[in-house]
Amino acid sequence: MAKYHGNVGFAEQYESKPGVWSERIVERECYGDVLSSYFSARSTSETTNDELTLSNQISIIGNKYAFENFQFMKYIVYMGVKWRITKVDVQYPRLVLSIGGVYNA
Repeated sequence: MAKYHGNVGFAEQYESKPGVWSERIVERECYGDVLSSYFSARSTSETTNDELTLSNQISIIGNKYAFENFQFMKYIVYMGVKWRITKVDVQYPRLVLSIGGVYNA
């Protein structure tokens, strides 16, 4: 099992103007393990180029911030690329993240 060290992007809501709420991404450093590692190039008729999709699971050690805000996780940086988090499985003291395609803000 490979070790993981990288950042997770959380979406935080803030009031940019009175009555107007905006979202900003805050990255937090985390450690854990890569549980599984699969990838595939998916081609659909809706897009011109193939999309690379990962079916990885990364288990991170959760801290207080991660457990209080896991529903706001947007992406995880893995191998230098921001990957969209598709599912979070809470298994205290860990969070198991399933990742999919490349994250595009």
